[in-house]
Amino acid sequence: MTVEVSLAMLHQHGRWLLQLRDENPRIVAPGCWGLFGGHLEVGETPLFALRRELEEEIGWCPEQLKAWFRHQDDQRVVHVFTGQLTVPLQQLQLLEGQDMTLASIEQIRLGRLWSSRLKQERPLASALSMVVEKLDEITHAD
Repeated sequence: MTVEVSLAMLHQHGRWLLQLRDENPRIVAPGCWGLFGGHLEVGETPLFALRRELEEEIGWCPEQLKAWFRHQDDQRVVHVFTGQLTVPLQQLQLLEGQDMTLASIEQIRLGRLWSSRLKQERPLASALSMVVEKLDEITHAD
């Protein structure tokens, strides 16, 4: 059975909101930086699932979320949405994960980001690399 997930690329002043995932070996990309979001539950639309996940993970959700792209492989279907982070980072509650940060595309392209909470660099989740590739396609198409 194919798993479906919805992820949010929330941006503020040219930076993306990223989550440092927990160290749980039963989750995808433990201990890596990724986007906030998660699995669709039975009967949920991708947008509804993302709104629920954002409330559960950071205690906030933007009014506007726009479908950006959908990627499917043998294991899962990934729905990626974009939205604007209209509140200060400090106003978000980190309810899931080890850390969160706002990172520029240049920082993300380096493949590793610093965690101020853990005081160490951590790698990016592979799903985040896929999002960066999509962003590159858009910027090179201009």
